[in-house]
Amino acid sequence: MPDLSRMRRDYDRPVLAEDDVATTWVEQFDRWFADVVAAGIDDPNAVVVATADADGVPDARIVLVKGYDASGFVFGTSYASAKGAQLAVNPRAALVFPWHALQRQVRVTGRVERIGDTASDALWDPRPREAQLAAAASVQSTVVGSRAELEERVRALDAGTPAGPVPRPAAWGGYRVVPETVEFWQGGPGRLHDRLRFVRPAGDDGAAGGGWLLQRLAP
Repeated sequence: MPDLSRMRRDYDRPVLAEDDVATTWVEQFDRWFADVVAAGIDDPNAVVVATADADGVPDARIVLVKGYDASGFVFGTSYASAKGAQLAVNPRAALVFPWHALQRQVRVTGRVERIGDTASDALWDPRPREAQLAAAASVQSTVVGSRAELEERVRALDAGTPAGPVPRPAAWGGYRVVPETVEFWQGGPGRLHDRLRFVRPAGDDGAAGGGWLLQRLAP
């Protein structure tokens, strides 16, 4: 068994100072996301989404963010999934963008809202037909007897659906995580990491600017 206690690497990023950070979280996210894309990192829009049920039992998984702006981060999923059921009773989430190759991560907390049918269609329509079939044929998070059963569901739906895009199921749609905090974490030498967090004051309208506070957190 490997000795996990000895598994670590040194970080060597320069100091992330307050003066180096953009005036809004969305501008700073733009900068860092551009760096991730330029570095050729796989799945730059992959994010860990953590939710909890009505009893506070946590759950987490990785999804792909399909858009972001000053109002928040958007992803699509089945409303009938485990995370959909959890968000129905506890509409809050935490996000982590794990950009390890750049010694960075972005952490977000906030409330969650559905984005509506038109916006959900805009997420569904660009998906390849194969991905649409898989999503429409599968009741996400439910127990199935075998992979063969899933494959048969997809084949049957494919055979019964005209060529071209598959209609979006009513149970599939988008969520927006509306940030209340956005933290930019950067690894530092000797584990003296930089953690700069934008915090939206209570009563703010949720815009990217609008009086957000910038705080430094101890590593």
